[in-house]
Amino acid sequence: MATSSTSLVFKVHRREPELIAPAKPTPREYKLLSDIDDQEGLRFQIPVIQFYRYNHSMQGKDPVRVIREALAQTLVFYYPFAGRLREGPQRKLIVDCTGEGLMFIEADADVTLEQFGDVLQPPFPCLEELLYDVPGSANVLNCPLILIQVTRLRCGGFIFALRLNHTMSDAAGISQFMSAVGEVARGWLSPSIPPVWERHLLAARDPPRVACKHREYDEVEGTIVPYDDMVHRSFFFGPTEVSALRKLVPQHVSKCSTFELLTACLWRCRTIAIQANPEEEVRIICIVNARSKFNPPLPSGYYGNAFAFPVAVAQAGKLCQNPLGYSLELVKQAKNDVTEEYMKSVADLMVIKGRPHFTAVRSYLVSDVTRAGFGDVDFGWGKAVYGGPAKGGVGAIPGLASFLIPFKNKKGESGIVLPITLPAQAMEIFVKELDAMLQGKPVDGSGQKSVFISSSL
Repeated sequence: MATSSTSLVFKVHRREPELIAPAKPTPREYKLLSDIDDQEGLRFQIPVIQFYRYNHSMQGKDPVRVIREALAQTLVFYYPFAGRLREGPQRKLIVDCTGEGLMFIEADADVTLEQFGDVLQPPFPCLEELLYDVPGSANVLNCPLILIQVTRLRCGGFIFALRLNHTMSDAAGISQFMSAVGEVARGWLSPSIPPVWERHLLAARDPPRVACKHREYDEVEGTIVPYDDMVHRSFFFGPTEVSALRKLVPQHVSKCSTFELLTACLWRCRTIAIQANPEEEVRIICIVNARSKFNPPLPSGYYGNAFAFPVAVAQAGKLCQNPLGYSLELVKQAKNDVTEEYMKSVADLMVIKGRPHFTAVRSYLVSDVTRAGFGDVDFGWGKAVYGGPAKGGVGAIPGLASFLIPFKNKKGESGIVLPITLPAQAMEIFVKELDAMLQGKPVDGSGQKSVFISSSL
């Protein structure tokens, strides 16, 4: 069920980075981000990676050239991505639509897609070679908002890797942009979903008023100590694993989504694994897409950040001692908190409190990208063999996040792959606890002596 990183090593030859500007003149203007976009917790770069097989019908076509040209055409419609971020009064982020362009790298790798193995999932070998961090390009302000590297493989397949300034878009938004590039690459004259800016829809009210409880932005004492021996592993949850976990759920919370079930399981197993102080509070933050929570819903082409960080909070001891139903109930309750009023209240809180970071002390964050559509992005070579987050643990504070990613295993079973980042010793405990839960006999994690600083993860 669990797989660790592969030992595959290969060489990548990269050309000098270039800027790709819109193919036609675009408006030179300033555009405000929303008050959801520019919060501290989104001021970082997020990596996405797509693997594509060789396709006989595309023989003689160069993916680098096709994608480079499609990007220039698509940026005419998504021209804010060709600009640069500036910071105004009260830390307000503004896109300066300069038309300078996004950063693009052409590359070739001395490896075939088959050498990556049967199971394509994070962590990926040599990721830093497939998505090169161009020195000086990764700042939130005054830098390219997107960096893309297209790497040709020896077999005729290729890898499309992208780094996004998260303040500009969420998973649904950047997937919409990537799909638009795919459509243009396949001959469309314009994207099927016209992009919608309208960031004012998620701007703070005047005057701002925080009308909901937002424990995700609590000020909690404690420090976050990074570990040197972090281990990255991915776990597959197919029909068998999900069914085994559902058997542990009591009747009154049995109507739960797979996301809620896996999030509750991850929270409990992880809390046992890091051996938190039983008296301390631990938190799980569930990313909730709020597009449909609005009346009327946000426009379908809206590509800004439109999600909330609702949090479930529990005493570590209670979380570890109680069965799965306890954590599941808390997760469901947190998710249900998100409404249109809740989103407006978050935007107001950002303005009043200076755009704070969500609480990271003793917190973990889970985001479901199973419906984001990364795997469906098609540049002409067909759908991606793998498409989605390039690794777990990304964020303004590394190691604090996991993604639920759609996945098909070697047997052809559809399920979810979940990348986890933990210190080596904690990972051993996590695997043991998860295996026990899947076998229907949860281990009691309450009596374990704490060897980690409980505020560190």
